[in-house]
Amino acid sequence: MSASTPPMHEMSLCEGLVQSLEEQAMTQGFHKIFAVWLEIGALATVEPDAMLFNYDIVARGTVAEGSKLEIIAVPGKAWCMNCSTPVTISRHGDACPACGSYQLQLLDGEQMRIKQIEVA
Repeated sequence: MSASTPPMHEMSLCEGLVQSLEEQAMTQGFHKIFAVWLEIGALATVEPDAMLFNYDIVARGTVAEGSKLEIIAVPGKAWCMNCSTPVTISRHGDACPACGSYQLQLLDGEQMRIKQIEVA
């Protein structure tokens, strides 16, 4: 992929995000978005830099045009069933940092959701 080609996965995610913002604008009655805070979990297989790059492109000509996208990184969290410890993990398949077990129950970090929007 060349440097000028936007990542397609994140492009589709940004299209869905902007569509959701447009729908909210219609139902809530606002006309301009100034900022969007988006939570992205460490385990969500979403590249935050690619989201930032694609957002400006996809938002053109919409209620979100010119708005600032702020990414809130959410760490991956799991419960180790072996040592009964809550742990932080950075990717799927990680071992428990406390005991080395792979018997982890995922608790948080797979989401991508709008946390807040600033509108007029």
